[in-house]
Amino acid sequence: MAEARTVVPLAYSRDEARAALGDAWEGTVASAYRWMLLARALDARMLALQRQGRVGFYGAATGQEAVNVAAGLASAREDWVLPGLREQLVALVRGHPLGTYVHHLFADALDPARGRNMPCHPSAREVRYVSMSSVIGTQISHAVGVAFGLRRRREAGAALAFFGDGATSANDFHAGMNFAAVYGLPVLFLCTNNQWAISVPVEHQTAVRTLAEKAHAYGLAGTRLDGTDFVACHAAIAGALGRLRAGQPPEMLEFLLFRMTAHSSSDDPTRYQPAGWADRASAHDPVLRLERWMVERGLLDAPARERLVEEADAAVRAAVEAAEATGPPEAATLTEDVFAARPSPPPEA
Repeated sequence: MAEARTVVPLAYSRDEARAALGDAWEGTVASAYRWMLLARALDARMLALQRQGRVGFYGAATGQEAVNVAAGLASAREDWVLPGLREQLVALVRGHPLGTYVHHLFADALDPARGRNMPCHPSAREVRYVSMSSVIGTQISHAVGVAFGLRRRREAGAALAFFGDGATSANDFHAGMNFAAVYGLPVLFLCTNNQWAISVPVEHQTAVRTLAEKAHAYGLAGTRLDGTDFVACHAAIAGALGRLRAGQPPEMLEFLLFRMTAHSSSDDPTRYQPAGWADRASAHDPVLRLERWMVERGLLDAPARERLVEEADAAVRAAVEAAEATGPPEAATLTEDVFAARPSPPPEA
């Protein structure tokens, strides 16, 4: 079990967890743990398949599960999610089918994008999850635009803008923060600071003590918190969204966490990360921290954990088998969803 490993413990009592998560806190924690296990199974399986050449690319979110699950559980159906690079789990928690996402990773005939989008870049209209672009920071401006549209249409909902530490040095971050602040838009800025902008450590790309304090320059509240603590993440996101819904100004939350894998399947972190980084990251593993906390409070035992791990692994394997049994998109789909009307064939010579 997890308590035999070096893990930084969560400090919440039962009463503190109830105060942070609400009266249904036990169900929320149990749901979060199941989603985290699914994420771990998915990351492990897809990285292995990429190394075998069965998928072209994969960007794992190992170490970021607490933030992603918290955002998925704390957000409402009418909210929009504009991801950075590692928020696919948010879409799944909000209701995007695992099988559909895996079809996307394989770019097969059942991929909603018909193989046109880079793997790990899904779009899920049914849960208001907008495809990422991989261009650093652009989703921040997009999220502000979505929030502006919600305001103009008098629609409920908020925009959740996810981005990494490196994006806080991009132009879109500053333009987006300023525009949102001036117009008081319902947008929540969520910075997942895993301390590496690919191979650049955070202290080499900004001189501020915390990234959250950058929000203060635009007249907004900025808060740093432990991004490997599910209870803290959920409480912070739910609280901020509640304030936005009440008409209060936008906010920025900085989640300090640890990237536990390479930046992507194209990266080799051993070339730039210092010795001991992996051990430090493992000690702050969000899955093991929540697991240990549940065990200590009688919410989880060894048989239940084993069953949940097996269920997560089986779900991922079933989705992969279905995707690998599906053929590629038909050639005729190449022009679908591209033109308003299907173009006429060229005249015969």
